[in-house]
Amino acid sequence: MASIKQFQVTFDCAEPERVGRFWCEALGYVPPSTPEGFDTWDDYQRSLPPEKRGSWFAASDPTGAGPRMYFQRVPEGKVVKNRVHLDVRAGTGLVGAERVAALEAECARLVALGATRVQLLVADEENESCLSMQDVEGNEFCLD
Repeated sequence: MASIKQFQVTFDCAEPERVGRFWCEALGYVPPSTPEGFDTWDDYQRSLPPEKRGSWFAASDPTGAGPRMYFQRVPEGKVVKNRVHLDVRAGTGLVGAERVAALEAECARLVALGATRVQLLVADEENESCLSMQDVEGNEFCLD
């Protein structure tokens, strides 16, 4: 049996397009092309029954290296900490003050896009510094 080499990351959220567009900006991802037969995504959304409009959004790495991200509307809100989160590699190969400066710069960029800074976790004997954050709907992620 062949092993699976690709996967998709799926987010449950209230506003799929809002969350998806945040992650497009954060990671340099792109939304899917407009569906065939439609000039714009708005035209496509208007063709759907009201309850289906805005129910999903997708984002892909334009290089094809990263996983596709899928955002789906769910009725319930987020109430507990994520069991899985993304680590956004903003400080790879850096250590000490240089690493923290890179994390802080990326944090500032993401806060301007609507993210929330949670906490800087300073390096210890086992781990380098990382910065915990939340996206526009409160999903946790780390800058590392």
